[in-house]
Amino acid sequence: MPAIATSASNPVFPFHLVRADLERVEAAILEQARAFDPGVEGYVSYVCKTSGKRIRPALAVLSGGATGGTHEGHTRLSVILELVHIASLVHDDIMDGADIRRGMPTAVAKWGSSLSVLLGDSLFAYALELATEFDDTHVCRTIAKASRDVCSGEILQTQRRFDLNLSVTDYLKMIEMKTAALFAAASELGARLNNQPEPTQRSLRDYGLKLGTAYQIYDDCLDLVGDEKTVGKTLRTDLARGKLTLPILYLLESATEAQKQKLSRMLLKGEPMDTSILAGIADYDGAVERAVKFAQDMLVSARADLVVLPATPHKQALEDIVGYLHGLLDQCRAIH
Repeated sequence: MPAIATSASNPVFPFHLVRADLERVEAAILEQARAFDPGVEGYVSYVCKTSGKRIRPALAVLSGGATGGTHEGHTRLSVILELVHIASLVHDDIMDGADIRRGMPTAVAKWGSSLSVLLGDSLFAYALELATEFDDTHVCRTIAKASRDVCSGEILQTQRRFDLNLSVTDYLKMIEMKTAALFAAASELGARLNNQPEPTQRSLRDYGLKLGTAYQIYDDCLDLVGDEKTVGKTLRTDLARGKLTLPILYLLESATEAQKQKLSRMLLKGEPMDTSILAGIADYDGAVERAVKFAQDMLVSARADLVVLPATPHKQALEDIVGYLHGLLDQCRAIH
């Protein structure tokens, strides 16, 4: 699978095929701020402008385009899923103490945690209100469940911070919930809105789940090896906050008991650790390599899930996203 030349620190996904759709989604997202009280509207507008690459909307419209075409329902679905995602980012930044997102101050950095918590809550609630407008109750239930999974995944990750006994299986469960659930909902429901048979919906859901899991592993690797100035968000927060990601779990697997104790003491201090420190603990290079390979193997499986779709430009675009992320992971391996 060929890597696409790009900067691993500033990925711009290949969404050119659905650019017009995404422009409509973007306008609709910004329009949602007007649904709030005028005293709240400015806060909502700010976080909607400073959050995300619109990956979930792109998956929804690409899935729709690959299964018969897009319509107003796909735009509405995209807006809802992105609002859920934005709400989760607002809460993430509070818990991580992040100051920067996409080169701009985070909500918590601008307004403090109390207001930001309520802002995130308001966005979650509004997204679920919009979801009730679909006639198909399965769509509404799927969005609600994905929203619940996002929050539950964050609870589990918070619960297991600083836990050096966290297993790879438990880690994967958490990131499937906190990140991949919305990818899966976007891909599945994009097809459902076109009345596709359930096997097709399931295959696209599986595609989204694997893509989202691989994307989170990429993001976790980037937190270790990326450059904060070019990434445009606060990095090196995972370890400082006790979040054990896949490369760190692999690092622990290769560490001696004495090295694990050393890492444990360093984690409890809550201080950011650069790669030179980690490299002195155990097989850091091998740990990053294993994490990258795991994610790339998952992407190969995700691409296979698309076999249910007819050959169309939209299917090719879904495959291109897989290839693109595969290439970003290659670059993560190269820059560490």
